Amino acid sequence: MEAQIERYLHDSIPLTKALGLRVRFASPERVLLECPLEPNINHHGTAFGGSIAAVATLAGWTWIHVFMRERKLTPKLVISESHMQYLAPVEDDFTAELRAPGEAEIKAFSQTYDRRGSARIELKVSVLCQGEEVALFRGTYVALKA
Repeated sequence: MEAQIERYLHDSIPLTKALGLRVRFASPERVLLECPLEPNINHHGTAFGGSIAAVATLAGWTWIHVFMRERKLTPKLVISESHMQYLAPVEDDFTAELRAPGEAEIKAFSQTYDRRGSARIELKVSVLCQGEEVALFRGTYVALKA
C-alpha cells in the first residue's frame, strides 16, 4: 500500500517528488513519511523550514486520505489551518510521524461527514531527526464530499 500511496502523491502533488518524499508506513493508525536532507537543504546546511512544514502537512493529508479510502470514500481533502513549532535544526534526513487521533475525535469526524457531507479534524504530527523531536505540527483538515 505504501508504494501505491507514494506514487499517488508524486503524481498528484509534484512537490512530493522534489522533496524526495518516501512513504514508509501508511495506515488508519499511523503514517510515517521520510525525506532526505539533500533536496531540502538551506543556506545554513539544515533543512528548509518550508520543506519541514510541507512534509508535516503531507503526513496529515496522507492519514486522512488513507482513513477515508478505508471507508470507501473519496472526498476532496484540504487543510484549513496549521501551526508549526520548530524545536531544533534539522541536520540530517528527517521523518514526519502521525499517530491517529483518539476514538472520540474519529467518531465525531466520521459521523459529521456522514451526516453533512463535510467534516473537519485536527491532526498532530511529530517531525524527527536522528531520533530527536525537532518540530511539532498541528493542522485542521477538511473532508468535502466530492
